[in-house]
Amino acid sequence: QVQLVESGGGLVQPGGSLKLSCAASGSSVSSFRMGWYRQQGPGKQRQLVATISSDGNTNYADSVKGRFTISRDTAKNTVDLQMNSLKPEDTAVYYCNAYIYLYQSWGQGTQVTVSS
Repeated sequence: QVQLVESGGGLVQPGGSLKLSCAASGSSVSSFRMGWYRQQGPGKQRQLVATISSDGNTNYADSVKGRFTISRDTAKNTVDLQMNSLKPEDTAVYYCNAYIYLYQSWGQGTQVTVSS
C-alpha cells in the first residue's frame, strides 16, 4: 500500500507557474505508475493530466503538453508536477495517483486557482 499527500497548490495569475508535489509513504514511487489528475468542478469527471511509469516514461494530456512537466525523485519518494504558463482553465483540484495492476491509491487533492 502507498499513502499520498499533495502540496503546493494555491492562487496564481494567468501566465504564472506553480509546482505541485506528491509525497508517498509505505512504498516507493518507482514501483507504480504515478500520475496527476484534475477535477474542474463538483460532478465533473476527474481527468488525466500527466503520468510517469515505473520505467520513467511520461505521458501528458494534450491540453498541458509543453507547459507541464512531471518528474520523480526516488530519493525523496516524491512526484512533482511543474506547471508553467498557467491558464484560467487549469483551475481545478489536482490529485496524485499511484497505480499498479489491481491496485490504486489517491491523495486528498490540492486546489489550484488561476485568476487575475
